Amino acid sequence: MTIDLRSDTVTRPTAAMRAAMADAEVGDDVFGEDPTVVRLQEAAAARFGREAALFCPSGIMCNQIWLRVLARPATEVVVEGDAHIVNYEGGAGALFGGVQFRTVPAADGLLTAGQVAAALRPDHFPLTPTSLVCVEQTHNRRGGTYHAVEDLAAIRAVTAAAGVPLYMDGARVFNAAVASGTDPAEYGRLVDGLMFCVSKALGAPVGSLMVGDAAAIAEAVVWRRRFGGAMRQAGVLAAAGLVALEQMVDRLADDHANARLLADAAADVHPDGIDPARVATNIVYIEDVDAAAVVGRLRESGVLAAAMDPRTLRLVTHHDVSTRDCRTAADALRRALPGTT
Repeated sequence: MTIDLRSDTVTRPTAAMRAAMADAEVGDDVFGEDPTVVRLQEAAAARFGREAALFCPSGIMCNQIWLRVLARPATEVVVEGDAHIVNYEGGAGALFGGVQFRTVPAADGLLTAGQVAAALRPDHFPLTPTSLVCVEQTHNRRGGTYHAVEDLAAIRAVTAAAGVPLYMDGARVFNAAVASGTDPAEYGRLVDGLMFCVSKALGAPVGSLMVGDAAAIAEAVVWRRRFGGAMRQAGVLAAAGLVALEQMVDRLADDHANARLLADAAADVHPDGIDPARVATNIVYIEDVDAAAVVGRLRESGVLAAAMDPRTLRLVTHHDVSTRDCRTAADALRRALPGTT
């Protein structure tokens, strides 16, 4: 059996998801008539204490639509330098949104209010004015770190004073909520818009949701169609998303414990490459290794991992890998890391 720790996107729908998909009541979502999509959108909005939500095929589409709704072409978006929206979306922000990114390096990928204040540009010719600030929650490239509510509140105070919207790329925001014991509505009240994925940590096969005010979501509906994301009988997909919201959030704590198990194993043999105390959610980064070589050795033991760059290894826990699986992977990791061969 292969233990796949490359990403939490490799999960397969649960039996409950498959049953819900098979039995889903559907309609034409372009007409707003798919009752299962409507239920998912209402549930998503309620989780974050906002007026409305919109079901989209992917998180990247959500991010790009939010750039069109919240930012203006020929303006600048302030974002942490390793953020997904900058590094992993194929230049879509420039191509489709007409924006440029002002990247700010931040410890653990977490922007501070002071950094945001220093990065804002006024609307004064010939400067490129700031039209949006974006935070990532949790931060993929920095090992699943997350902004505390009080830090987000401080950033919000800066952006509100400047009249600049604040956006949350919350692909794994429920990991942050579970790890910190935060009600997702606390995040929702601090941002002008956010998105989250049901197809990552929550295990659904497809989909992400935009959450915000009713007027913003109404505009997002238009942009979703322009981007080719309008779907018809999408209830068969939304049904799995509903199961994800109802059944898969609380169990994220198991993934976090399993990630710490892997981090402890790595630190046993390669302490210079990882500090287990910094593994906050379900993503484990191990540095200062020959990543391709370690990936190859792990594969020989039936464990799949990802080389994020030549010197960095990534492991991601999810509901398709049990604690027993992770113990097996931990043993393989001890054998595969530097100094153990």
